Amino acid sequence: MASHRKPRPTGTRVAGIRTPALATAALTSVALLSQTADATPSDDGRPSLEEVEKKVDDLYRQAGSATEKYNAAKEKTAKQRKRVDRLLDDVAQRTQKLNEAREELGSFASAQYRTGAAIPETATFLLADSPQDYFDQNQLMSRLTGRQKDAVDDYVTQQSETMKKRREATESLETLTESQKDLKTAKATVQNKLATARELLSELTAEEKARLAAIEKKKQQEAARKAAELAKQQEAAERERQEREREEAARQESGAGSGTGTDTGTGTGTTEPSAPDASYGTKAEKALAFARAQIGKPYVWGATGPGSYDCSGLTQAAWKAADVSLPRTTYDQVNAGTTVPVSQAQPGDLVFFYDDLSHVGLYIGNGMMIHAPKPGAYVREESIYYDGEGSIHSVVRPA
Repeated sequence: MASHRKPRPTGTRVAGIRTPALATAALTSVALLSQTADATPSDDGRPSLEEVEKKVDDLYRQAGSATEKYNAAKEKTAKQRKRVDRLLDDVAQRTQKLNEAREELGSFASAQYRTGAAIPETATFLLADSPQDYFDQNQLMSRLTGRQKDAVDDYVTQQSETMKKRREATESLETLTESQKDLKTAKATVQNKLATARELLSELTAEEKARLAAIEKKKQQEAARKAAELAKQQEAAERERQEREREEAARQESGAGSGTGTDTGTGTGTTEPSAPDASYGTKAEKALAFARAQIGKPYVWGATGPGSYDCSGLTQAAWKAADVSLPRTTYDQVNAGTTVPVSQAQPGDLVFFYDDLSHVGLYIGNGMMIHAPKPGAYVREESIYYDGEGSIHSVVRPA
């Protein structure tokens, strides 16, 4: 996005304080390192592993945020270009009509010249910078026939509308130029952040990479444990919901027989959201089927398929396969549905991450999601706790 950046959405957080995002598979676990010499700068002046992790993490997060700004700028530029094209086409058509009206007036002038009538007035009109001002003079208007007056009125109208559309086209071209500048700036920002991150990663030794990979494995195991825990909670909640529905159905059946049904609500002050209706489930299945078919395709910032995706490009394309139109950016997608607690997430829901909403994935159930993670990675299934519970911003049901 860019200088025109939109204000950050104010969706309600459903998780705790955000923990730092983990930038790459190799670096995501550095925070778990014990207090060792690696936590302080080395004698040769090289940054510690923790410092490298934090720097790379920040760079990838900034690149992710810049990618969403790029997406917004690109979308705005495309819309503005279409508007400019429409206006230019309109101006061309109106200019043609203006020329036709001028030709008709010219024919009247020629006829008057042949008959010797009203030559000065007509010639003056055709040469005038502002025909409307000239024809405000009652003397000339009284000499025109009905057909001639209609031709004059048409000419004046066409001239006014053509000038108006030309001004609109000029303003739109200026706006398009600004949008293109924003697009260029956002693109450069992403490229610079990623280049710096790659440079830092290239300086790690093989031993450092191996140690971090081992720690990353432990983090993945913890994320999987949290996902399994959520799956159990959701399963238990679903059983309770179904049991309540059965009890309510039995009470209604009993009440219908005796005509003495009563309200047994306890008024506890809590509300259990109802499960998504069948139509949502059908749409979600289509979205998930599409997303699964994209697994293994590379993350490319700004991409919307079919060969590669960024995070919001994948979720947009997945729901499009279910005939549901989502906005292009995470900033807008977070407002494209109903927010629900993480504990009540259903397959198809959108899971947003971080305070700046720089990432989104598609929930598939059991604490898992399909997402396009980051540069250098591929679309994959992963725990929604891949970066810690605190990284989850909110869950949105889009349809």
